[in-house]
Amino acid sequence: MEIVYEYVRVAEALARQIEAGEIPKGGRLPNERELAEVYRVSAGTVRRAVQELRARGLVATLAGKGTFVIAGAADES
Repeated sequence: MEIVYEYVRVAEALARQIEAGEIPKGGRLPNERELAEVYRVSAGTVRRAVQELRARGLVATLAGKGTFVIAGAADES
């Protein structure tokens, strides 16, 4: 059995939503508190998941504005 960290599980779920177009390019991700409630994890886990999505080049975070999708299904060729 493979161990999967919670932040990876959350990041994968969000990445699937982005790739499916459920969260479109330019769309804003819910805030940390909202995501923590949805995925039943801590805000720190959500923060780490968003960090993972930034590392993958899927989202960008603007201080005081939120986290926005910068890549998605439409970008794949």
